Amino acid sequence: MTTKRYVFLILILGSLSALGPFSIDMYLPGFLAIAKDLHTTVASVSLSLSSFFIGISAGQLLYGPLLDRFGRKKPLCLGLILYVVASAGCLFIHSVDTLIALRFVQAIGSCAAAVAAVAMVRDLFPIEDNAKVFSLLLLVLGASPMIAPTVGGYVIAAYGWQAVFLILMVLGTLILLATFFWLPESYQPDPSYSLKPKPILTRFWSVLREPQFYTYALAGAVTFSGLFAYVAGSAQVFMGIYKVSGQGYGWIFAFLSVGFIGSSQLNSIALRYYRSEQIVPVALLSQSIIGLIFLISALLGLLGLFSTIAFLFAFLCCLGFTNPNTSALSLAPFANNAGSASALMGALQMGIGALASVAVSLFDVQSAVPMISIMAVAATGALLILLIGRRKIVRPVVEDGQTAPVFH
Repeated sequence: MTTKRYVFLILILGSLSALGPFSIDMYLPGFLAIAKDLHTTVASVSLSLSSFFIGISAGQLLYGPLLDRFGRKKPLCLGLILYVVASAGCLFIHSVDTLIALRFVQAIGSCAAAVAAVAMVRDLFPIEDNAKVFSLLLLVLGASPMIAPTVGGYVIAAYGWQAVFLILMVLGTLILLATFFWLPESYQPDPSYSLKPKPILTRFWSVLREPQFYTYALAGAVTFSGLFAYVAGSAQVFMGIYKVSGQGYGWIFAFLSVGFIGSSQLNSIALRYYRSEQIVPVALLSQSIIGLIFLISALLGLLGLFSTIAFLFAFLCCLGFTNPNTSALSLAPFANNAGSASALMGALQMGIGALASVAVSLFDVQSAVPMISIMAVAATGALLILLIGRRKIVRPVVEDGQTAPVFH
């Protein structure tokens, strides 16, 4: 593969991966404006974020088998069309219930992009390069939290929150065109792949039974739910508690994203010297310690705006190391069922993330403690899952035909 083609594929796959997060981040600064226009509360508006997470989680279980049966491009294009239609519908809403419903449909469409992008990494690149490619995708993905909330804040201030969904509709259309015309089909359709419920459930079960998958996928999903808690609660914390403007919140969100994305690129350098299964436990231990100190500080009333930002930055830096490596290790054992494995991994990640975001939304209080509590529990819970689950892995798969020793 030439360097030019390599970069081109990364850009398209990164754009697909970023579509869902961009749909989340861009409208966050508009929560107060949406709540005012729809005559509801910020907590109710945040349920549209939770419905988006639920839609992505459920949709991935749908797209996984479709991607293995019909190839990658057809289900992907259909999902993108659904996303564009739902985004257009959000321009004309008059109630928060309609917003919540349309965001669910929008998520069903966008998750096709997320599942296909992950599966195509497994299709197009050698397994030993997967963690590195995932880190590069996070670099492209980083454009979302660094640009989206900042742009969203200014767009909402100038044109209203509806303009955000107009921009998302246009972005979805552009990505659909790029996918249709320039992204290669990476997996030949398999007519023998049954879409009946029993064979699908059997394939999912065969993936779930793999100790390497359930250990790293579950640990990665639980720790990643801390990010969902942060996204769901940050608008209330910064704009509601610390009285930061919408534009200021966008800049804070962008700055914190630098920690997540920057550490994911440092992970690429770390992989030259250490294996993924060595990096994950160190990152999770660090994240657990940071989360617990963060929570204790919040309970003692020691936090201010800048200390909150500092703790969040450190917490997200750890995620930049855990996410690419847990993703790569989860998918490594699978060549034929990469679509189903990708779907299960994404469903776990989004499903647990949705629960975290709903939990934050239930607390309409003037405190950052609920958000921080969920983040701390996510980090420590993931560490425990890893320590227990690794005992079942005899020799983890790290590339085709090769294994590596487990470090306890």
